[in-house]
Amino acid sequence: MAITAGDVSVAANGYIRWEASGAGDGPYTVLELHRFLQDLADDQSATGDDILDITSSTPSERSTDNIITLNGTYNIDAEMAQHLYNGSITQDGGDEIYAGLVVVGSVNLSTTLMVIQDNALYDDGVHTPSNPFWGSGLNSDAAANILMRCMIKVKTGGSEIDGQRLRIQAREYGDTYAEFSVTMGLGNSTAAIFTGDDINNNTAVGTVAGWTTITTSNDGYYGIDLNNGNGTKYYLDEWDRDSYTINQLYERGKWLQRRGATATDIHGIDGELYRGITHQFNFDGADGVGGFTQDEILSWGTGATAGTGLLLAATNLAGVSGTMWIQLLTGVICTDGLEITGLTSSETCDVNGSATSRTVSPCFFGSSTGSAIIGAFGVGIEAADLTNSDKLTALDNSLQVPPNNVTFTVSGLVSGEDYVLVGPKAAGNDFDFDQMSLNTTLNGGSETTIDVGTGNIPADTPQTGTLRVTLDDGRIRRIAYTSHDGDDGFTVASSDWTDPDDATAGNDVMLSYIDKLATGTSENFTVVYDNDRDLFVRVRDGGASPIKTFETPATLGIGGGSASAIRTSDA
Repeated sequence: MAITAGDVSVAANGYIRWEASGAGDGPYTVLELHRFLQDLADDQSATGDDILDITSSTPSERSTDNIITLNGTYNIDAEMAQHLYNGSITQDGGDEIYAGLVVVGSVNLSTTLMVIQDNALYDDGVHTPSNPFWGSGLNSDAAANILMRCMIKVKTGGSEIDGQRLRIQAREYGDTYAEFSVTMGLGNSTAAIFTGDDINNNTAVGTVAGWTTITTSNDGYYGIDLNNGNGTKYYLDEWDRDSYTINQLYERGKWLQRRGATATDIHGIDGELYRGITHQFNFDGADGVGGFTQDEILSWGTGATAGTGLLLAATNLAGVSGTMWIQLLTGVICTDGLEITGLTSSETCDVNGSATSRTVSPCFFGSSTGSAIIGAFGVGIEAADLTNSDKLTALDNSLQVPPNNVTFTVSGLVSGEDYVLVGPKAAGNDFDFDQMSLNTTLNGGSETTIDVGTGNIPADTPQTGTLRVTLDDGRIRRIAYTSHDGDDGFTVASSDWTDPDDATAGNDVMLSYIDKLATGTSENFTVVYDNDRDLFVRVRDGGASPIKTFETPATLGIGGGSASAIRTSDA
C-alpha cells in the first residue's frame, strides 16, 4: 500500500521521519518507502512538510524489493525504522544499515521475543530494552508462520555492530525456551523460534523466586564423584537442590534465566543473557603466577578475529597451561595461537589448538522429564541429590549416570535426648554384629586401618560412616571411618587400640548406619542401592523424660525406607 500523507515527512536536510501518532496507517515495507520517496521526487514542486521534488537529488535506490539505499543526506532514524519492515535500508554512504529481521516459527501468544546484540538486549534508543517496540509480535503473518518482521540497526558510524550477529531468544517462564543465532545482511535475514507449554515448569513464578536455598557454592571447575565406579569427574559448578525435588531444581534454573531476569546473576552476568558453556579450548603460555579470575571476561583478536568470552571454568586458573571452558559473548571464537587476555586479572595466555564447540541447552540445566534431569554439557549437581534416572555430562564429554541413591529415615525423635542406632538385622530381632570380621588384629597405639578381608565390604556401604567393632573384653566399640576402598579396608583417624581396647583378628565388625545422639526430630542415611537390606532400629532415651526402648525391624528397599519411633513413657 502507499504511504499515507501525514504519516511520514521529508525535511530539507534529508531527514525522513515518522509523524503519525501511534501506528498511523502503517507499518510500511521498505519498498513502499522507496515508492513514496520517488513519488515525491517526480513532483513539479515540493508541498507541505515534504521538501522533495523534481529539483531534488535522487533520494533512494532500489537494488531489489527488499534492499533499499538512501542517497546523500537522506536518512531514517530509529523511530522511523520501527514502522518499516521486509527489507534493509542502507544510508550515510553505507556507514549505517538497518537490516530486515524475519522470525518464523510458533510460540505462545504472550511471548516477547528477545533480540540479543553485542551481548545485550537490543537497544533502539527509543524504548527500554526490556520493553522492545515489537512487543509480543509485529508485522506477523500467522498463515505463513511469521512471528515478527522488523528492522534492526546492524551498522553505525561505519562499523558493524558485533559483525551484524544477533541471537533471538524466547524465554517466557512456563514455556519451553528456544534460541536462534543469525548473521544479518542486506535484505531480510531469518531466524526460527519454536516454543510451547513446558509441562515440567508450572509452579508460579513468585513461588520459585522464594526457593533461595537452591544454590551452587562450588563455582567453576569442580570434581564430583557420583559413586558410579568412574571416580571423580569434573563439572561446571555443583548445584545443591536442598530439600526441593530435582524438577524444582530445573524450574529454579528456568527462573534464573527467564526474560526479565536482570536482577539474577549467573557467573557474573544477567540471567537472561546466560547460556552455559559454548566452547572449550586448550591454552599455554600463561605465567603461572597471578592467574585468571573466575567469571572474568576474556578478549582476543582484532577485526575479523576479535571476540570476547565469559570464563566459566578452567583446569587451573593459575596454571601455565590447561583447558578453559567459556560462554562466547561477542565476535568469533578464538583460534590457534591467538593471545587471550583476562580483562579483570590482566593475565594472558595463548590458544593451543582449535576450540571445540559445545551444544547449548535452552535451559542451562538441561531438560527435565518431571522426575529426572538430563543435564546440559558440564552442569554438575550434588551426588546425593541424584538418582539413577538422572544423567550428567562431565566436562570431558562423558555421560555419567548416578547409581540409585536411597535414603532411610528414622523420625519421631527428640533432639539432644534420643540415641539412635541403626544397623543390619540378624536372624532374630537384634543387630547383626558379625556382619563382617577383623582380618588383622588391632592392638597398636595409632591404628589407621580396619581390615575386614578381601571382598567383604558390602557394595552399599556409605563412603563415610561408623563401625561397631567387638573388643576382646566383649565391649562393642564405636569408631568413625572417613573412607573405604570397597574391598577390605576402612580408613579411620589414628586411634589407640592397646589393651584393654584391643580386638583380635576374627572379632565381629558391623556397619552402624546411624549411630548418634539425635540432632533433630529425624535422622537419616543415604546409600547406593544394591539389594534390599534388612535393618534393625533402636531408639533409647533414659534422661529427664525417659522412654521405653523402641526397637523395630525395617527394610531399606529400592525406594529407600523409614521407621518412626514410638515414644512410650518409662517415667
